Amino acid sequence: MPAISVIIPIYNVEKFLRKCLESVQKQTFQNWEAICVNDGSPDNSVEIVKEFAQKDKRFKLVTKENGGLSDARNVGMQHATGEYVLYLDSDDFIHPQTMAITYNLAKRDGTDIVAFTYDRIYRPQLMVRHFLKMDTDNVIPKRINKKYNLDKIPTLITDDIYAFATERMVNVPRNKKKWMIKHCQVWKNLYKKSLIEDIPYIKGILFEDFPWWSMVMLRNPRVTIANLPLYFYVPNFGGIVLSAKQLKIMKSLCVGLDCAYKAYQEQATPYQMKMWSENFQWYFIEKAFSKIKYLDGDDEVAVACQCFRELERNGVLDRPPYKWAAKLRNDICCLIKQCRCE
Repeated sequence: MPAISVIIPIYNVEKFLRKCLESVQKQTFQNWEAICVNDGSPDNSVEIVKEFAQKDKRFKLVTKENGGLSDARNVGMQHATGEYVLYLDSDDFIHPQTMAITYNLAKRDGTDIVAFTYDRIYRPQLMVRHFLKMDTDNVIPKRINKKYNLDKIPTLITDDIYAFATERMVNVPRNKKKWMIKHCQVWKNLYKKSLIEDIPYIKGILFEDFPWWSMVMLRNPRVTIANLPLYFYVPNFGGIVLSAKQLKIMKSLCVGLDCAYKAYQEQATPYQMKMWSENFQWYFIEKAFSKIKYLDGDDEVAVACQCFRELERNGVLDRPPYKWAAKLRNDICCLIKQCRCE
């Protein structure tokens, strides 16, 4: 049994895929398998995976009909046999010591999750170069060659993930800032498979990370936080989020909010509910409502109204924890009333 299963959903990424797979192959940690899920990709991506799989049996190709990122991750999990799981998007890549560091920390600390971060210099660098019409394909991040000493890596171990996981960007205590697990990207963590194997991603939505991560937190995982930039996030300028219509983003956020809220109503302790509401729920309500100004025409606004009306009916808009959240709730309710009048 491999120690780590790396789940890599693949769709139309032949431009990036080789660098992604090479970053897995060059890991200093050897006991892994890479589950490459071909999500009905129409380009040459499958041939690239086959090329790697012929030379290295640790690369495994799983082919399915196109069903989106969530569906591909779910299928990948069904084929994963490792003790731990690492998610890697096929247009990104990882530091050579990513698996060695996270696996050894998980074993050392007896933790269910090892949280790290992404290189916050590399992505802006690519964005600027793209804006200036400069080459972005051959840019090598400086930190890719940094060598870490496991014994000297600062870490924080916690049994209270809610004290450190957040979408909030302001008013974070100074002594905690370094250790905050900011945002919900699933690829910033190593997970114990037994923790997550029965938590599926919601098929067909964008921002699927948010409801999934909300469900993971509900299980009170023990977490090691290592503030290391081990992940290199490459903006796919024609990718799923950047090209998506604002209405689909808004609808996806509302679906995620509704599912997560119902789960928290049924399963969460008062403390979990409070922390999730303050650090996640209302920030995603705000994100969803911000899409209103981008909608095109009365029909799209009517769809938005229906989405927010459903959230109101299900109690998702109840008990705003901040003044700005109370104002946001009032603005949403005004929109709903306006749509009813029309």
